[in-house]
Amino acid sequence: MSDPVPPSPAEDEAAARHRAKMEKRKAVQDKEVAEKTIEKGLLVVHTGPGKGKSTAAFGLALRMLGRGGRVGVVQFIKGAWQTGEQDAFQAFGDRVSWHTMGEGFTWETQDLARDKAAAARAFGKARELMADETISLLILDELNIALRYDYLDLAEVVATLAARRPGLHVVVTGRNAKPELLAAADLVTEMGLVKHHFAAGVKAQAGIEF
Repeated sequence: MSDPVPPSPAEDEAAARHRAKMEKRKAVQDKEVAEKTIEKGLLVVHTGPGKGKSTAAFGLALRMLGRGGRVGVVQFIKGAWQTGEQDAFQAFGDRVSWHTMGEGFTWETQDLARDKAAAARAFGKARELMADETISLLILDELNIALRYDYLDLAEVVATLAARRPGLHVVVTGRNAKPELLAAADLVTEMGLVKHHFAAGVKAQAGIEF
């Protein structure tokens, strides 16, 4: 086995420049992190036309469970499909309080009064879970859709979320989030649609869409 070749002067100089650059960057990052001292429950909104809004929310649920917290889920629209994440979270027992309250998408029910009643029941369950101090993270899946179609009073929903107890994190998903909700949120992520396999004729598949 041959001896390792020592770095050239040019390589030594490049390494030194990189190290100095990273030292400066670390100092800036450490200072910025140290200045952040507030700890609070967050209102998080996942919106936009791209895929992954609910998926990202359930990723947060898994993270919270990993940290020992308890999670609540209320699904406002989805009702007909049994999803893989619902099945998976059953393994956590009563550490996950899961409630699928919707009756399917509005074009399936075609009944405005029925859709409004389902949304009202779902938001009632959301209020119940918000009051449960054992819940650390609450996911309101597709609440944005219910608000988009005026199934719920927007001002009432925003006021309720704003008045949540200090330590509760709430994640709201669904495209076309209302501006009033975005203004009240602490964190907003918009999922952009660049390309989707559905446009090429690929159907919804187990383990990917549900």
